[in-house]
Amino acid sequence: MTSKCNQGSYIQRGELKLLSGNSNVALAKSVAEYLGIELTKADIEKFKDGEISIKLNESIRGKDVYIMQPTSNPTNDNLMELLIMIDACRRASAGYVNAIVPYYGYARQDRKTRGREPITAKLVANLLTVAGADRVITMDLHAGQIQGYFDIPVDHFSAIRLLSTHFKDIAYDKPDEFVVVSPDLGGVRRAREFADYLKLPIAIIEKRRPKPNVSEVMSVIGDFKGKHAIIVDDMIDTAGTITNAGDFLINSGAKDVYLVATHGVFSGDAIQKINKSNVKEVIITDTIALSEEKRIPKITQMSIAPLLSEAIHRINTYESISGLFVDGR
Repeated sequence: MTSKCNQGSYIQRGELKLLSGNSNVALAKSVAEYLGIELTKADIEKFKDGEISIKLNESIRGKDVYIMQPTSNPTNDNLMELLIMIDACRRASAGYVNAIVPYYGYARQDRKTRGREPITAKLVANLLTVAGADRVITMDLHAGQIQGYFDIPVDHFSAIRLLSTHFKDIAYDKPDEFVVVSPDLGGVRRAREFADYLKLPIAIIEKRRPKPNVSEVMSVIGDFKGKHAIIVDDMIDTAGTITNAGDFLINSGAKDVYLVATHGVFSGDAIQKINKSNVKEVIITDTIALSEEKRIPKITQMSIAPLLSEAIHRINTYESISGLFVDGR
């Protein structure tokens, strides 16, 4: 159905419907609550051999459908579940199918660094598109250029502004007491954006990475001695690299260290490493569900539900979403 207007015509997006996979139901429920709607009912089960079975229990014909599913651990199951949900919605004649992937798995292989390597970030983009997604909404991609791997619209939001509010009362415009630290050269832009919100200086850790999840601090560019250091990254996975960086700063003269990241992956013994480290506090968002055993006193979780719900509302009503991006463009 089309609606004529003075500037031409456009396809009405239809009634908003929100579905959730099993990856982060709590976040989906929070978004639904902000939007004032109920989650669309669906049965997600597994056959005896592990295959995923999905059945939508409500009509979504002509609706504007949003599917919430971070592709976090178990990555393969959650990714496949998302793809099948997209396919189910497309075959059920949804008007629009929007994939909300707060945490985009397989993003670390965004280019070939050695011979005979895959580019999994591009492969996942292809899979989402072929499955039938019309749009992808995501948060703090490991590599920003992944947006360009898609031939469909990608709304790439950042939690930097949200995370910076945690320090608003204690660190704002106190450059002699606090410093924002980038854990590597590749994260300087992220650290700069965070520092700009709080009017703080930045420092940069120079390190080398002999193999995945292993790094060695070589030096620190910038003044951090006698200051509270806030290390800002996109994710915390095994926590080895970032806690080692924190311990290095403490041993080299920093007062204390905070870790800030959008995605709390926390693989393996990450929680134990955080507990044993000199890190004072870890601040993350709820892009990835945090299990009870990972809810330790050192970890503070902030919700992206208000941001996602506002984005969904604006997309559904054809309003501009530019004000929701970090740079406002």
